[in-house]
Amino acid sequence: MTENKTLNEIKSENLRARAILAAVDCGEYDAESSMNELEELAKTAGAEVVAQIIQKLPSPNPATLLGEGKVQELKETAEQLNADLIIFDCELTASRIRNIEDVVEVRVIDRTMLILDIFAGRAVTNEGKLQVELAQLKYRLPRLAGIGASMSRLGGGIGTRGPGETQLETDRRHIRSRIDKLEENLKELEKRREFSRSRRKKDSVLTAAIVGYTNAGKSTLLNNLAGADVLAEDKLFATLDLTSRGIELPDGRTVLVIDTVGLIRRLPHNLVEAFKSTLEEAASADIILHVIDISDNEAAEKTQTTQTLLSELGCGEIPVVNVLNKCDLIENEIPESKDTVKICAKTGEGFDRLLKAISENLKETSKRIRLLLPYDKAGLSSKIREKGKVFSEEYTENGIEIDALADIAILKELSEYEVK
Repeated sequence: MTENKTLNEIKSENLRARAILAAVDCGEYDAESSMNELEELAKTAGAEVVAQIIQKLPSPNPATLLGEGKVQELKETAEQLNADLIIFDCELTASRIRNIEDVVEVRVIDRTMLILDIFAGRAVTNEGKLQVELAQLKYRLPRLAGIGASMSRLGGGIGTRGPGETQLETDRRHIRSRIDKLEENLKELEKRREFSRSRRKKDSVLTAAIVGYTNAGKSTLLNNLAGADVLAEDKLFATLDLTSRGIELPDGRTVLVIDTVGLIRRLPHNLVEAFKSTLEEAASADIILHVIDISDNEAAEKTQTTQTLLSELGCGEIPVVNVLNKCDLIENEIPESKDTVKICAKTGEGFDRLLKAISENLKETSKRIRLLLPYDKAGLSSKIREKGKVFSEEYTENGIEIDALADIAILKELSEYEVK
């Protein structure tokens, strides 16, 4: 077998992996669309895709996923194209990987391994790195057990007893111990995040979570809407870590906009679990901004993927504004509504309509009013500032004229001083 190199090893040697993509089409999903997405993932990871192979089968081959003839074809294609990596568009067991590698003599990885490789290279914050490592270890543990099972089938003899099995058990214990430690650290970070959420609620801080399919333009939107500096590239999963910035709405309210990790179809279970705390920002938000690449031919399907996950996270009662991004790339006229806005995140086109839509869809938490406060009621201006905002304040012979954004909880108390 040829020497196996991980994607990170290949990249560290400034090499570009030549990859063949492979899949079995059993009719469970659109295999062609999924392969196109896998190609984008491969490019994001730094690979050059040199071929794609899809085989239609009623069910996957138990040993090698593809049929025996197709695996042999895969081997010949890899030799002809000088490929050094084969990526399968599904999750493979350890035994299947070994069985395929024994024939093709090229390194084999699956969709989940590819995504984990991308995540490992993109995580920046401590929490993001911990989440990625946890997902990697949870993925590796059952495959380590698979190696142990194959050893036990060999029975007695040299290489199957003593230190070999002891080392395997040591590896298992080490991984389980590390998983426990990572989960403990992430629980501690989650407690802090929950405290921050509670504090925001207590301080009446409004939050808007940006969600959507990966590469839909979420980070570009946050950058240009709020002057953030989030990495925004034309790649899948360009940013994994949580970023938040405050913006002011036309009605005077301030909302904290939070960027969340991008979604993909068939996101591996371990990754959903690992990044659930990040995605839960959407579940606790006051409003959700669902960014959709309207120029994408698969926009409808990707929109459904996002909506399904939001439903699973319990976001059904939270108002949603559908943000149709990249409207400059389409010719068809798409009508806008109270909860659907067309924008171009790169140029800022439609931002005024988006801010208005956010204001209109947010629950009423405060109201802009003009007041004439008697001087003996001057203390009310301090009360307004506690959870609101004073835009102007002028002392006149009749009292204090105030233009303010007041919390709805004190509107009744202020009503007799309101200037209609």
